[in-house]
Amino acid sequence: MNVPYSGRCACGAITYQCEATPIGMGNCHCRDCQRSSGTSHTSVVVVPSASLTIEGTNLQRYESAADSGTPVYRSFCSQCGSPLFAGNTKFPEFISIKAASLDDPSWFQPAIDIWISSAQPWCLMSPETEKFERDLPMSP
Repeated sequence: MNVPYSGRCACGAITYQCEATPIGMGNCHCRDCQRSSGTSHTSVVVVPSASLTIEGTNLQRYESAADSGTPVYRSFCSQCGSPLFAGNTKFPEFISIKAASLDDPSWFQPAIDIWISSAQPWCLMSPETEKFERDLPMSP
């Protein structure tokens, strides 16, 4: 992986560039991520919010409540529907980039799988990732 790296939605209406090395990479198996991705999980690259530059006017945001009650959001292109970003309002200094939206996703290396308590039985997880039944234990 080279910094900076970039990505876009399927139709190209929204593009982005990130100027930071990822803080973390992982897969989330919660039901909301399953529904928003259309498959068994979503794969994300977590970066500092300030390191991400987004261009385009079609970015839409959907908010819902996490199991903790904290508002979370998912951002997508309103034109083609591509999922692009996700975040938690409790931690606005971080944003998750959907790995499949990267121009070169080949360098994505998940280190964790979270919410495996909701994982689908047909999802094959890597034996090398650290597993968490629910969310990551984080300090407030």
